[in-house]
Amino acid sequence: MNSAYGKPALTFSRVAIYATLILAAAVYLVPLVVMLLTSFKTPDDIRTGNLLSLPEVFTGIGWLKAWDIVGGFFWNSVKITVPAVLISTFVGAMNGYVLSMWRFRGSQLFFGLLLFGCFLPFQTVLLPASFTLGKLGLANTTTGLVIVHIVYGLAFTTLFFRNYYVSVPDALVKAARLDGAGFFTIFNKILLPMSIPIIMVCLIWQFTQIWNDFLFGVVFASGDAQPITVALNNLVNTSTGAKEYNVDMAAAMIAGLPTLLVYIMAGKYFLRGLTAGAVKG
Repeated sequence: MNSAYGKPALTFSRVAIYATLILAAAVYLVPLVVMLLTSFKTPDDIRTGNLLSLPEVFTGIGWLKAWDIVGGFFWNSVKITVPAVLISTFVGAMNGYVLSMWRFRGSQLFFGLLLFGCFLPFQTVLLPASFTLGKLGLANTTTGLVIVHIVYGLAFTTLFFRNYYVSVPDALVKAARLDGAGFFTIFNKILLPMSIPIIMVCLIWQFTQIWNDFLFGVVFASGDAQPITVALNNLVNTSTGAKEYNVDMAAAMIAGLPTLLVYIMAGKYFLRGLTAGAVKG
């Protein structure tokens, strides 16, 4: 039923939908709000107040202490995540290009075997990866952890790019070949400019997976080479004195802010990229 201004009138079902969405958003946001408020409280304020109460006095001492403890590990995660994301995305793009545009004998079998990497649990690669890194002299290093994330992420990035590129019209590539364009020219001049949506998908996917990883970080790195997720776990589960929940919450916020910011700034591109290949051709 339309209102006098031509807009849909609010019906009971529409109100119920809005109320449900608001309730769901509130449920998801409550933990974040609690973490944020607690990080700015003093220990005394935490003990006397409730979880959702505002701090009596806003203080950043918890954030300063948290950064002193996990700041170095934060930069470890940056050093691990940035190269792993960029390399796995680029190599995945090349793999998807070859498997979709330059098919060779056995390419379908190769692609099928590669897909097994998307379904392998993390635990199944721990021993082989540990053995390989040990032989290469990269055990318990940031470089070794980068290599592990690149290799493990290639199955996903290859799948994303291959499925995106098969939707590109063959006539476009054939015309470029007739004009004398070679392997890399077609990739650089034609496909890459068309690949922005799926590149964003891979960048966000890989960034989230690698930054939030705990298992690989705790197994393949130690000491000062560990990522922030492992440092956060160590901070929360080890305490030599009175528990400082403001420090724990601030450290958790520091660990979660990069992925939160990535989704806030680029989340719409992630959704567009997931559906872009499905509507092409």
